Amino acid sequence: MASTPDQTTVVVGASRGIGSGVAEVLAYADVPVVAVSRTRGGQSAARDSGQIREVLADATDSGLPARIFDEYQPTNIIIVAGAVPHMRRLQEQSWDTFAAAWETDVRITFQWVREALMHPLAPGGRFVVFSSGAALGGSPLSGGYAGAKATQRFVTDYARWEVKREGLDLAFTSIMSKFSPTTGVGRPAVAAYAAQAGMPIEEFLKSHEPLLTPRIAGHSILKLLEHDAAEIAPAYLLDGGGLKPL
Repeated sequence: MASTPDQTTVVVGASRGIGSGVAEVLAYADVPVVAVSRTRGGQSAARDSGQIREVLADATDSGLPARIFDEYQPTNIIIVAGAVPHMRRLQEQSWDTFAAAWETDVRITFQWVREALMHPLAPGGRFVVFSSGAALGGSPLSGGYAGAKATQRFVTDYARWEVKREGLDLAFTSIMSKFSPTTGVGRPAVAAYAAQAGMPIEEFLKSHEPLLTPRIAGHSILKLLEHDAAEIAPAYLLDGGGLKPL
């Protein structure tokens, strides 16, 4: 098992939801956290005590990854940032709503992965990309979201190939997370699919237990960072029961 306290970890998209949960659980475990987001996170003991260093920036900015790498010399990168999908039937989407995740989620993943390959992390470093369970089974009410999340996984896999080719001691992995009903992405998805199924939200949620929460996601990432890079699988499924290798 590797030690985590000296591993500066950048969490991109850390102001709310899953990203906030990941940042706070890592900080409570004494992992130095740099939280990158466009807005400040909510009040918490970890943030108020300075255990989390907040960087207010747009994660889609093409120059941001290099600046973060140069200033903080991170060991690990966790990408959680992305757009909230427009929950409508296909014929009710515009191209802009359909393509939102391509212009944010995929763009962010590409730019940060690219920087990590051009200026590699320290040996043993991990690069974790939060994709979605939608990448595995589709998501007919969220436009191009499922395809964009699948592309995030492809980009992460391509990085694994490059790392292997170069003989680098780095781990790239993607996480197919089930929806978390308390987050900005999860709440509208739950409401839309429950309505489509003609079910009350509470009944719909019961059929998808165990439910994922930001705290469960945070503890799952902490466990992942405690393992050697060579032991990390190419991809995982994440739900309320934790991580399962794919």
